[in-house]
Amino acid sequence: MSQIQNTQVQQLLQSRIDAPRPPQADRGGVDFDAVLSDRLKVSAHAKTRLQSRDIQLDQSAWERVMNSVDKAAQKGSKETLVMVDDVALVVSVRNRTVITAVDKDRLKENVFTNIDSAVIA
Repeated sequence: MSQIQNTQVQQLLQSRIDAPRPPQADRGGVDFDAVLSDRLKVSAHAKTRLQSRDIQLDQSAWERVMNSVDKAAQKGSKETLVMVDDVALVVSVRNRTVITAVDKDRLKENVFTNIDSAVIA
């Protein structure tokens, strides 16, 4: 498994790896790390930004991000800005990849370019 630099996501994934895994039918839920890797990737640049800016997104927030990307894809977007809580993520909709992340302290000083849509999650 590649090193994930967002500590909260890394801890979530590690706890999933370390925990005994009952069969999917018995768990009554979805395997979040599998869903994340199937539906959304995080670029090395975005991983660095998440860590250096101490941006922590929980499972619920990542689900909202993925749902926002799905909505943007339905509208034909190529690059979208997803606002989730106090975090802005620029996502390549075509590649299903988070390109960068900006926290609330840096939102005021940023201009987002090369996007064709925005989704408030």
